[in-house]
Amino acid sequence: MAIDFCVLYFSKPKHPNMNWKLILQLSLFGLFMGLGTVYFIPSTVEPICWLAIFIVCAYLIAKNVSDKFFLHGFFVSLVNCVWVTSSHILLFATYSAAHQKEMEMIAQSSMATHPRVMMLITGPIVGVVSGLILGLFAIVAAKIISKKAA
Repeated sequence: MAIDFCVLYFSKPKHPNMNWKLILQLSLFGLFMGLGTVYFIPSTVEPICWLAIFIVCAYLIAKNVSDKFFLHGFFVSLVNCVWVTSSHILLFATYSAAHQKEMEMIAQSSMATHPRVMMLITGPIVGVVSGLILGLFAIVAAKIISKKAA
């Protein structure tokens, strides 16, 4: 009985209309930004890059998905935060050398002695907030694209 329940529960997709391939493909922007901010993208340019990425992702979500635009954008940002946070933590020495302003902010926090832990905590928070934003961008893009199609 319990085994039958487990087979039925875990064999059905939780979100059958989600395009996970698209989500993973779009999250590669997060991998690029994670590595890019470690090696060559300065903090002053990073917000502009993210805005451009959000616009491109919202457009591609709206073009390639028929519903659940918000969820697609939200999940893209969650996977992005995994890429970015992992890059910053794993390449911390290089990241910290190039981002003195961020290191000063961490030094003033209660987690000053554990900057990687601080990144591990704040990364998902940033991922959720950016997910809300990208989700809204995707909804707006879908509305704009559907108006043009009509």
